[in-house]
Amino acid sequence: MAETIDTNQLGEKIVRVLKTIYDPEIPVDIYELGLIYDVFVNEDREVKILMTLTTPNCPVAESMPQEVEERVKSIDEVKDCELELTFDPPWSQELMSEEARFELGML
Repeated sequence: MAETIDTNQLGEKIVRVLKTIYDPEIPVDIYELGLIYDVFVNEDREVKILMTLTTPNCPVAESMPQEVEERVKSIDEVKDCELELTFDPPWSQELMSEEARFELGML
């Protein structure tokens, strides 16, 4: 019998990991910055992350998505992780959480 997993609990664990990854130019984690558009977790423990960057020409355009994928794959319960990078809709400051705006002195 296959082991059932709590996809919501795993999703929360993934978000905690995402909150440890920081944009190198902005002292706020990528989740609070609004770069993570969605996190999908299925019953097979496969994860798909939809994310963006602050700009298409972001200096970490190649390394940041790879780091996100690797960090999520390092979670024991995760079987696989696929990351989709999108610029639609483009990132804007309105996507930042209140916590991020406060951190950056924008409130």
